[in-house]
Formats: sequence, C-alpha cells, structure tokens
Amino acid sequence: MTIGIFNKVQRQRAYTLAEVLVAVAVLAILLVSLFAGFALGFGLIKSTREDLRATQILTQKIESIRLCTWAQLTNQCPLTFTETYSSGSTSVIYHGTIIPNGVNTNLPAGYRDKVKLVTVNVTWTTSSAGGYQSSIVHSRSMQTQSAYYGLQNYLYGLTNSI
Repeated sequence: MTIGIFNKVQRQRAYTLAEVLVAVAVLAILLVSLFAGFALGFGLIKSTREDLRATQILTQKIESIRLCTWAQLTNQCPLTFTETYSSGSTSVIYHGTIIPNGVNTNLPAGYRDKVKLVTVNVTWTTSSAGGYQSSIVHSRSMQTQSAYYGLQNYLYGLTNSI
C-alpha cells in the first residue's frame, strides 16, 4: 500500500515532457529577442555616431568658411574634401562638397552681390551588418552666408575691394 502512494506523490511532483518543451521554447524565444535587442541597440549607436561625426565635419567646415576672406572664398576655397572616422575595426569615409556661389534671393537687391550663400554637403556609405541588406548612402548638408564685409574683416582688420 505504501508503494502505490509513493508513486502517486512522485508523479504529482514531476514535470511532464510537454511542460518542459513549452518552457524551453519560451526561454529560446526570450533569448533570441534579447540578442536581437542588443544587435539593434548597437546598430543604432553606430548609426548615431556616424551621424554625429557628419554634423561635426559640417560644423568644422562652416566655421572655417566664416573665417575666409572674400577672395579666399571665391578663388582659393577647396570645393571637395574627404574625412575619415574610425570606430573599432571599421572606418567610415565622408565625402564632402562646398558650393560657395549660391545666391540668397531673400536679400534686397543691393546686398545680393556682397553676400554668398555657401552650402556644405557630406555623404557617406554605411555597410550593412552581417550582409543582410545592401549598403546605405547617407547625406547631410548645412548652409551659411558669407558677407563681403564679414567676420574676417573684423578679426583680421582686412579691407576688401571689389
């Protein structure tokens, strides 16, 4: 009699095969979701770093353009540039262009020939992680205005003649 009771109590404490398989399946789904979340988070951080570096490059070029004299801006300013950003084992190459001959149509006619609208563009290509997608081309741009009697005359005490 005691042997039958012992088997009944032992069966009530044990898990069935179906319960174990369901628990393993739930655990597998949770682990896959966890690692997918990590991969997405690291990819987002990488993309944000690249975008921030592009903004830093644009800001650097805009600030250097503001310090150029009118003659340097029209004749000596390099129209293309390349910058590199290395993070870990990968590096990103940023290709940029400077377009210094834009005209701001919002200005009065008397000022249009003494103010240039300068546009700086940066493009870079991001390779996909794991080769699942094709490469993505990103671009950013900033604009500034440079005046004939601008900041460079204030800093350097230069006089320009047209």
